[in-house]
Amino acid sequence: MRVVDTSIWVEWLIGSPMKSTISEVFPDKTQCVVPTIVQLELYKWLTREVGETEADQVIAYTQDCIIAPLDTKIALHAAELHHQHKLATADAIVYATALSFDADLLTCDAHFEGLPHVVFIKKHY
Repeated sequence: MRVVDTSIWVEWLIGSPMKSTISEVFPDKTQCVVPTIVQLELYKWLTREVGETEADQVIAYTQDCIIAPLDTKIALHAAELHHQHKLATADAIVYATALSFDADLLTCDAHFEGLPHVVFIKKHY
C-alpha cells in the first residue's frame, strides 16, 4: 500500500515534467490510501486553480481509493512525528497515516526525504 501526498497529486494533475516518473510508482486505487487531510488540501487547491467541477471529479476518484480518516491514534502519532521530525501538522498527519497503514509515503516534499517508509521523488523543472 502507498499513501500519496498532496504534492504528488498536484504534480500528477498538472502534468508536470515529473508525471511520467510519478505514473510509474503511483498506486492502483486498491492500494492507494488517501488521508482525509489530503482530500481537504486537494479540494482547496483544485477549486482555486481549476474550479469546483474538476475538484469534484478528483475527489470522486479519491473516494474509490482507501480513505483514511483522522482518528485519535493517528492524531497522537502525528503529534509525536511533528515533534520528532519538525513536520508541519498536515505533513505529520499524512506521515502518521502512512505508518499506521504500514504503507509507504509517496511524496516530492523535501522535508520527508530520508525518513523511513518514504518514496521521495525529487522535483526537477
